[in-house]
Amino acid sequence: MRVFLDFEASSLADGGFPIEVAWVFENGRSETHLIRPAEAWTVWDAEAEAIHRISRDQLAEEGADHRDVAARMLDQLSGHALYVTAPSWDGQWLSLLLRTAGLPRHALRLRDADEAHREAALNVLKVMGARDDATAMADKLIDEARWNVLPETPAHRALGDAEAERQVCLEVQRLARETVRGG
Repeated sequence: MRVFLDFEASSLADGGFPIEVAWVFENGRSETHLIRPAEAWTVWDAEAEAIHRISRDQLAEEGADHRDVAARMLDQLSGHALYVTAPSWDGQWLSLLLRTAGLPRHALRLRDADEAHREAALNVLKVMGARDDATAMADKLIDEARWNVLPETPAHRALGDAEAERQVCLEVQRLARETVRGG
C-alpha cells in the first residue's frame, strides 16, 4: 500500500535532526510522533522552530524516545511503498533516526511522492483505455491536483504535510477518472 510520510527537523544545517515524523496510508490510517532527541543531537535553529512551532521543551516533555519511534516505523511501514516530497531531506532524517537507534539505515526506502501520483494516474488512465501519451497526461493531472488541493502555505507539521500528499494522490485519481470519461 502507498504511504505518505513527512519529517520536521530541528534545522536544515549540518547536525540537524528529526523532531517529528508522521505517515498516512492511502486508506487514511495515520500516525504522528514527536521525537525526543538523542543526546548527541544538539543543533537547533530558532528560525526552523518559528516555522514548525515545536520547541525543544515540548520534545523533552511530549516526545517519544527516538529508538521507540524508529522501531515503530519499522513495524508499521516495512513492506509498504513510502513516498515523501523531499527525498533528500526526508531520507537524511530517516537515516539518522534509524542509525542512531541502532537499526540498519536502509531498512526503509523513500521514493518521491510524484512517483506515487504518476503511478496512481497511470493505473486509472491505462485501465480505462487512455492513449499512448498517458505519462504526459498524468504529469498534467498531478500539477492540476496540486493546484486544487494543496494549501498556499504548507502546514510545516509532519501529519498535515503527509495528509496533503495523500489528498493530492486521491485528487489525481479523481481527475484521471474524469479525464477518461471525457469530463
